[in-house]
Amino acid sequence: MEFSIAALTDADVPAMVDLCREALDLPDDAAEADQIVARLRAQPGIGFAATADGELAGVVLGSLSHRDDSIGHVDLIAVRRDVRRQGIGRALLARAEGALAGRGAVEVLLAGNPPYYAWPGIDVRYTPAVCAANALGYEQDRTAWNMTADLTTIESTVEAEERLAAGGVTVRRAEAGDVPALVEFARANFSDGWAGEVSDSVGRPGAGCHVALRDGEVLGFAAYGSSRPSWFGPMGTAPAAQGLGIGGVLLRRCLRDQRDAGFRQAQIGWVGPVPFYASAVGARIERVFFLYRKEL
Repeated sequence: MEFSIAALTDADVPAMVDLCREALDLPDDAAEADQIVARLRAQPGIGFAATADGELAGVVLGSLSHRDDSIGHVDLIAVRRDVRRQGIGRALLARAEGALAGRGAVEVLLAGNPPYYAWPGIDVRYTPAVCAANALGYEQDRTAWNMTADLTTIESTVEAEERLAAGGVTVRRAEAGDVPALVEFARANFSDGWAGEVSDSVGRPGAGCHVALRDGEVLGFAAYGSSRPSWFGPMGTAPAAQGLGIGGVLLRRCLRDQRDAGFRQAQIGWVGPVPFYASAVGARIERVFFLYRKEL
């Protein structure tokens, strides 16, 4: 099959979203194709489109790491189902690798680039993508997982919030004026990536953040929707405030927002403390991702 590759333009975006709705094999991903594309294109990066017979056949998006600009990320690659196994995906990936190398990258990751990402890595159910990564010289170096929370069974936080209030802790929805303090708290206790995700969760449609404070000091936060509307995270509590029940309250408040938005399930993304989420809301490990790297 003959095809050509050119830089992705704004004019290509509507067709790109349509392609992703068809090419992303997992229904939950296809349903959020427009949000995934918008989130990934919100950061500086590279993008290429493959065209065959006058129609969009495949796309790739990439970026430099927000922590280390010698590392490149492939954020999304999708090829239309009816033109797969024609070399389009391989050619798009090679073009992205070259572009990232031209910007100074010495290695490329097939992994999420917080705060702008749609997946931690390649979902293991995208078996052709896993096979392609191995065939094209990428090495698996990490595994990540999501947990799924049933939003129809989320318990009330009223009593827990009353107990916290008796100890001087206020829990409420974060507002625009809270962003500087939240960003400072996230950077000091967690990472710049989390700071970016929290900042992007406040005041944006399909996203939100709740915060716990005592005497005006941030003790913890929980956010959702920064990467995708159905995804929860990140969430963090100050070490000195752990054990008070703040995390469970913040988590359930966010999940309740997502339930009220019409979701029956939420993905708790890139999970660390599995036992906490399993105990707090009965979440279960479901999506598993392989993360890959390749030296250029």
